[in-house]
Amino acid sequence: RRQRQMCIRDSTMGVRAVKARRMAPKMRSTLKKYMNNIQGAVACLCKNSACFKYSFMKYFVADFKIVCEAEQLQVARELLSAAACEAGFEAFEDSNEGLQGYVQRPMYDKEALDASIADYMPDGVSVSYEVEEVPDQDWNQGWEDEGFEPIGVNENLVIYDAKHTDREMFAGDDGVMRIFIEARNAFGTGTHQTTRMILRRLLGMDVHGKSVLDCGCGTGILGITASRLGADPVLGYDIDEWSADNAQYNAALNGVENMGVLLGDASVLDNVEDRFDIVIANINRNILIADMPAFRAHMKEGAQLILSGFYEADVPVIEAAVKEQGLALCDVVTDEDWACALFR
Repeated sequence: RRQRQMCIRDSTMGVRAVKARRMAPKMRSTLKKYMNNIQGAVACLCKNSACFKYSFMKYFVADFKIVCEAEQLQVARELLSAAACEAGFEAFEDSNEGLQGYVQRPMYDKEALDASIADYMPDGVSVSYEVEEVPDQDWNQGWEDEGFEPIGVNENLVIYDAKHTDREMFAGDDGVMRIFIEARNAFGTGTHQTTRMILRRLLGMDVHGKSVLDCGCGTGILGITASRLGADPVLGYDIDEWSADNAQYNAALNGVENMGVLLGDASVLDNVEDRFDIVIANINRNILIADMPAFRAHMKEGAQLILSGFYEADVPVIEAAVKEQGLALCDVVTDEDWACALFR
């Protein structure tokens, strides 16, 4: 029996919980089969997403029209949400005739969506859709304007909102590392479990003098922390232009001069000849798996790979993908349902 887990981005688009409220008898068995793992909505990120990862991304909206018996419509919406989510969609809202779904433009795959819909939808239900671009906007604007409270990762590291913190109040050295982050449309402030777990790993490792690659760097918080801990050099990349610029800005804000940032997805590494002692990636499960060969190709012999952005239940899938690259799982730490794994 196939089990599926869904990641839904919390955004201003009005995400509804993927939860069957009324199940028509003739569709009950199909719903149970395909949504056995879904208990209400599984929150993925603020954004990243963690699981899916960027707060200022370019989106498509698909206007799905469902044709079925009236009493089946709500459950059909639930099944369609599951199908679209598996094909990369992140947020949904009901419409009069069906559903609207949102997907990052680089993640849109019509063939995958059509195949997933065909796999999920039962007999007697038909689905058609049209796709158009969503005007660019910053989904996190309200949150960014309000700011965030200081985040104590542990007794040695605190993350501060650079916009709303007077840095002069921290004159002197009390042994606490303070990182100041201005989240300009980018993910990564330390508020999410996955970010904090990776930060704690870095704090527990000897990174001094080691080269670090931060994949999907967002605000740059992980690379900046690594540099402050003595890593050299540090390279980050992000598919989103706002995030890449924000990472560079935050690096300068924290006095980090040895961190470079590239714009692009994992393919940007094709032009990078360097190999790294530590590779970090806090991205969603599917992208981690797809980009695993690129991560491995840029690891030195004996290098460490730190991965997060996925649930504890997904560890076996991640481990299998990493094992194909000749690496072994060292350990896994968890925070609530989220996991962070170390490979070598």
